[in-house]
Amino acid sequence: MDIDTEKKGNAVVIRIKGKVDADTAPSLQECFTNQIAQNEKKIVVNLEGLDYISSAGLRVVLAAAKNLKALHGELLFVGLKGSVEKVFKISGFYSAFKIFDTEETALAQL
Repeated sequence: MDIDTEKKGNAVVIRIKGKVDADTAPSLQECFTNQIAQNEKKIVVNLEGLDYISSAGLRVVLAAAKNLKALHGELLFVGLKGSVEKVFKISGFYSAFKIFDTEETALAQL
């Protein structure tokens, strides 16, 4: 799994590539924790390059969302496709989160 972060306006974009599973989920959790610790409250997660997400990855996403909500922040997603999109739909995440087609569209909502 590769994680890239970029500050864009009043938000941070986190781009995740590869697979998020039990082995890589802690790295993703650390990324979210670091961003929130730096007082970032608006995070756009780009999943265009993500091929797979396990339940461990979903738990990390849910924990980050709860932490941001407590700080009156937002977690938005872009680029869901294939099996990742299917997992988000089956798990109920698709209706629980704001999901956009592009980073630009998501950033415009913040």
